[in-house]
Amino acid sequence: MDILGRVAELRAAGRDVISLCAGEPSGGAPTGVSDRAAAIHASRVPLTYTPTLGIAELRAAIAGHYRRWYGVEIPAANVAVTTGSSGAFMLTFLAAFNPGDRVALARPGYPAYRNILRVLGIEVVELDCGPETRYQPTPGQLDAAAAEHGPLSGLMLASPANPTGTMLSRGELADLTAWCARHAVRLISDEIYHGITYPAAGEPDPQGVCAWELDRTAVVISSFSKYWGMTGWRLGWAIVPDDLLAAVDALAGNVALCPPAPAQMAAVEAFTEDSYRQARGFVDEFASTRAVLLENLPRLGWGTAAPADGAFYLYADLGGAMAGFEDSAAYCAALLEEEGVALVPGADFDGVEGRRAVRLSFAAGREAVAEAVERIVRFQAGNAHV
Repeated sequence: MDILGRVAELRAAGRDVISLCAGEPSGGAPTGVSDRAAAIHASRVPLTYTPTLGIAELRAAIAGHYRRWYGVEIPAANVAVTTGSSGAFMLTFLAAFNPGDRVALARPGYPAYRNILRVLGIEVVELDCGPETRYQPTPGQLDAAAAEHGPLSGLMLASPANPTGTMLSRGELADLTAWCARHAVRLISDEIYHGITYPAAGEPDPQGVCAWELDRTAVVISSFSKYWGMTGWRLGWAIVPDDLLAAVDALAGNVALCPPAPAQMAAVEAFTEDSYRQARGFVDEFASTRAVLLENLPRLGWGTAAPADGAFYLYADLGGAMAGFEDSAAYCAALLEEEGVALVPGADFDGVEGRRAVRLSFAAGREAVAEAVERIVRFQAGNAHV
């Protein structure tokens, strides 16, 4: 957020800045969603409170989405529409855990997981997940963590993950869900980036594997922000198991009362054939941009990079490019000032090893990323850091 603030300042001063920071698709909402929102506004329909867990039409549409993508039958009653996925994380952590409980998660990982857990008094157990595990946790790591820290109450997974873009295979997810079942550990599955994947031709599960295909006691969290590009609409959801439904409902009524009414009404259109087709087109653009980026990685001279199976991020060690800089934050600050390219320092995602890493979002599009690569190469050559 500090970097984005500086980006805004530089642009206000007339600088040409390419921001590869935010995980925000540039295409925006599907046309049908925007059209329905405009019609709602034009009709001046009263925007009153909705049911706490969302309007019935949207909950049913989300349940239908799981039938379509995964072949999983989910009762609409188990769908909780939330104020963004952030609201879903807060409600889930409050409902599933108590202060003093231990929840394991991968490092590097999305910082909001650990920040929300810690502010709720929950002990975060970070699992050191590097290239050797494809940046995803393993049952062996969970065994070691439980032996060192004590019994775990929860496991937070993300596939595709932020910042690495790595994904769990069906077998790997099955092994983790089985471990959780054996040890009475609640699985929370972040599936926000499902559908934004880059499988080889003929590979199964192109959208990702849903945890509810394997474990109906897990909580699945997703959002309209990524696949459908609806970041500012602040609408997400959780698939909530029966034993947590009453708690999530009661908490939601106290925390936010209900999700935004107009966003809910319009979001029903996200599940039409036209909206799926538009979203798939944006994913094809991400894939094209990713290909350009991976093709140019040798020119950047960076170190180990995560595979980027999904989402729209490249997470990489800077390798020799960091020579002369104290850490990746200093590298990113200099790159922004000298060449007008904004990247995110890895310390946001990994407080141990992240000082040598950066995250690059290629959601900005092919042209922006291609130009950014040229600027980064020029920056590194001019500073003699590679």
